[in-house]
Amino acid sequence: MSSSPLVLIIDDERNLVRSLELALKGAGIETRGAYDGASGLRLAGEIRPDAVLLDLRLPDASGLEVLETLRKSFPGCPVIMISAHGDTRAAVQCVKAGASDYLTKPFDLDELVHLIGTTIERGRLDDEIAYRRSIGASESVIVGEHPAIARLRELVARVAASNARTVLLLGASGTGKGVIARALHQASGRVDGPFVEVNCASLPEQLLEAELFGAEKGAYTGAGQRRAGLIALAHHGTLFLDEIGELAPALQAKLLAFLESHNYRPLGSTREASADVRVIAATNRDLSREVSDGRFRADLYYRLNVVPIEIAALKDRGADLFLLTAHFAERFAREEGCAPIRIGSAARALFAAHGWPGNVRELRNLIERLTILHPGVEIGAQHLPPEFARPVDAAAPVELPGRLAAAERDLVLEALARTRGRKGLAAQTLGISRHALKRRLKRLRLV
Repeated sequence: MSSSPLVLIIDDERNLVRSLELALKGAGIETRGAYDGASGLRLAGEIRPDAVLLDLRLPDASGLEVLETLRKSFPGCPVIMISAHGDTRAAVQCVKAGASDYLTKPFDLDELVHLIGTTIERGRLDDEIAYRRSIGASESVIVGEHPAIARLRELVARVAASNARTVLLLGASGTGKGVIARALHQASGRVDGPFVEVNCASLPEQLLEAELFGAEKGAYTGAGQRRAGLIALAHHGTLFLDEIGELAPALQAKLLAFLESHNYRPLGSTREASADVRVIAATNRDLSREVSDGRFRADLYYRLNVVPIEIAALKDRGADLFLLTAHFAERFAREEGCAPIRIGSAARALFAAHGWPGNVRELRNLIERLTILHPGVEIGAQHLPPEFARPVDAAAPVELPGRLAAAERDLVLEALARTRGRKGLAAQTLGISRHALKRRLKRLRLV
């Protein structure tokens, strides 16, 4: 968890509250205690906890009444009910009323700490899903009209609707593999489940193993508590493994075993667990060459490569460059609360000539920076970073055909951008027929 979570404990047994506070503090979880329903509800309004531990029987109210009030006032806050009585009927009532779990006293403190950590993490994943939906899942929108992107969009729809348990995304760094992974999740039957992602190059081997598969308390140095892995958290959802080519050999074997059986064993555990997860892996490496060179397991490669999806580089997507530019300009203008930037003709020519080695990520970062620094401004050559400057050599011969072709390309791209890729309108803007525009697009290699 990225920040210390805060748990509210509502129980009239003061010694139990103190014991729980000490146990949770040792696990890096902050706590506040209340000894009756009224003070618990008042405290909940003041501190906005990440989770609540609530006793079923309180001196001034029933736990069910307090639970119902908490669910109405703080619908996103998970509530774990605790009781000294193993009453199955009461447990069912609590779950129906919205409790996330029900525990009977006495309970194992380590198990409780693990349950709270997992509950809070699942709550945060649910919040992330709700946030994605509230903004129209803009991070999963596939923008572009180039034939390669049209084919990609169709393939994503087919794969998302399938029962494929593994998908492999291939493309250079910055081409949008994360966007495609989210699009696959959003369009699938798993959309109500969590979307969990991890960069396989971001952690050392042992920590990554614990991150993926979970770990028992004391499984490695620094493992002060039992923790759920990302595979467990992605149950009924999607696990996105970015930079899969960086995975260490031992982890490659363990991942393969999970993909084959859907079972896994947390670090330090003697018991197996299972999870229903779609795994989307992504890489900018040539995995077939990695297999030939002995750096990546052939059996894992074949298991992942059941449904490969290749993503084109930005430089090969023609007029999509300016469609994406407009998309990002509008998006960041909304986020900053300002008018969108406009790309002037000089900057547009430099955009068209730029190689975009960082692909869509480079373009997105540039548009965000320009929006922050020059809100609502028409962007000229002077606003662009140095790598966009094209030095002119006065002694160099003038290559008129090349210059004319570049100018024609810029005009066509600008017309397509202004009409959002609608070729009929773009042709009218240029004063030519639709068939003439198609011939130019083909000659200029924009399709």
